[in-house]
Amino acid sequence: MSLVVNLRHLEAQNIRLEGKVPAAELGIDTLDEVIQVSRPLEHDLEVQKLEDGLLVQGRLRLDLDCQCVRCLKPFQYPLELDPWTCHLPLQGEDCVVPVNDCVDLTPYVREDILLEFPRHPLCDPECRGLPGVSVGKPRNSSNTGKTGMDKSAWAELNKLKL
Repeated sequence: MSLVVNLRHLEAQNIRLEGKVPAAELGIDTLDEVIQVSRPLEHDLEVQKLEDGLLVQGRLRLDLDCQCVRCLKPFQYPLELDPWTCHLPLQGEDCVVPVNDCVDLTPYVREDILLEFPRHPLCDPECRGLPGVSVGKPRNSSNTGKTGMDKSAWAELNKLKL
């Protein structure tokens, strides 16, 4: 089901849009290896025509296929915008451009979904990462942080004649 509203139908009454939109129709390019959009968007929206615009209110839900940035485990992230509201002006500088008396809501839905993407998806807030990988400072206090590699790197830099 598409997210297109006919303005002529809105003159008589409000329109209710309910259903699912396939991920391909959303046109979301994540450009991120750890977040993928492959599941449909579930929506339940009501569209009203106001004097100078459209008011869209309702609920959006999309399950994202994510990979934990700490342990690399795949998991689903439920992204839900409830309530979701969008005002689309029909006049002025930022007005929507109807095509054949229809307005496509997809770009506005896509923008708000992208703004809600997790920055660093974690399978669990307490995820400790990959097993056997220590995170943080080394526990050996006798070493002042210099290793053989550090000494050789500094030695090579000291050889430069500037």
